Amino acid sequence: MSKAFASKGDLDPKTVSFTRLADNAYAYTAEGDPNTGVIIGDDCVMVIDAQATPVMAQDVVRHIRTVTDKPIRHVVLSHYHAVRVLGASGYGAQNIIASRDTYDLIVERGQQDYQSEFERFPRLFQAVETIPGLTWPTIVFERELTIWLGQTEVRLLQLGRGHTKGDTVAWMPKEGVMFSGDLVEFGATPYTGDAYLRDWPATLDRIAELKPRALVPGRGDALQTPAAVEESLRGTRAFVTQMYESVRAARAAGKDLQQAY
Repeated sequence: MSKAFASKGDLDPKTVSFTRLADNAYAYTAEGDPNTGVIIGDDCVMVIDAQATPVMAQDVVRHIRTVTDKPIRHVVLSHYHAVRVLGASGYGAQNIIASRDTYDLIVERGQQDYQSEFERFPRLFQAVETIPGLTWPTIVFERELTIWLGQTEVRLLQLGRGHTKGDTVAWMPKEGVMFSGDLVEFGATPYTGDAYLRDWPATLDRIAELKPRALVPGRGDALQTPAAVEESLRGTRAFVTQMYESVRAARAAGKDLQQAY
């Protein structure tokens, strides 16, 4: 997992894929850029993770319109990082949904995160001037929230801390499809700047216990078989465990972690 993404040295456009995982579930992916999930209910659409700007969001909308004309009613934030949330206004959704812990992160340092990610990932912030400000949830939940899109059940679950303290997965139990946000990566190095390295492997174990047959990771290709899901969980767990052991060793040696990493 060593692939860099969207840094100042990564300015080439990426090829977008729009992959069907079930009759009502799709993955919008772009060669290692942040992914977006799409769930089509009986009467409306849910989007999981919003892209970095409203202009970027409009490309997701264009792909959605190739398969449905139903209104986009819900945008779910799997966690808070600017590259995933600041495009939310581009969907015209009725509800922006996030965990309480994610809401707290916006309060604590939303503007700081915006500035940091804009500087680090310029290609993702196309038409940055279209961002109306920080993205604030209109629905905030604790631990678990079930939303019915007609007959389609979507469970928003906080299975534990990992990539951030607010991590939320969107789980479709009937279809066996999960949208994990950056708790799981595939072919991309997990970002650990806000991570809970000790907790993260146990959270991955809880994902595995649900036995998803398909999974949309935070970055990387959509995973369309149980074997691919298992591989991505194993790879993410190995990286996080190694990082935790390295940090612990550095602390034991009295090193300044900012200099060591």
